[in-house]
Order: sequence, then C-alpha cells, then structure tokens
Amino acid sequence: MTEGEFDEMVQTLCESKAEEFRLIGYEHVEAEEVWTCVSSKYSKNGVPALHAVVNDILSLKATTFMNQMTLNAYRGSRF
Repeated sequence: MTEGEFDEMVQTLCESKAEEFRLIGYEHVEAEEVWTCVSSKYSKNGVPALHAVVNDILSLKATTFMNQMTLNAYRGSRF
C-alpha cells in the first residue's frame, strides 16, 4: 500500500467518524480534528500498522474526542 492510498483511507475513515459525531449532536466536527485527536498518541512511536490506525479511528468515543479538544483549547491551539 502506498502512502497516498494510506492517507486516502485514513481521510475516509476520519470523515466517517466526523459524520457519526455530527449525527449525535456534535455539529462542527471535522475529519482533520478527528485525525489530530487519534494521531496525538502516535507522537512517540510513530504511526502503527494500518489495522491499529483503523481500530483507533473507529473506536474513538465522543467523550475522548471532546476531552482532547477541550485540553487543546486550554493550551491555546486550534485543535
């Protein structure tokens, strides 16, 4: 799998998760924010295998996402 294919697959999954969050009432969630939240735990060891990334995106809970966004807001970053 090429890097482009990997990026496209991750983008599609993040868009799906953002749409799921919008359906449950979090109206302003974007795919980039989902990826930022999921990928924040990859900073030390790098991006894991595809199956682990897919699992992390699909199993992301709204509370975990909102906690991460709140912490980032307190830190002053956009995400």
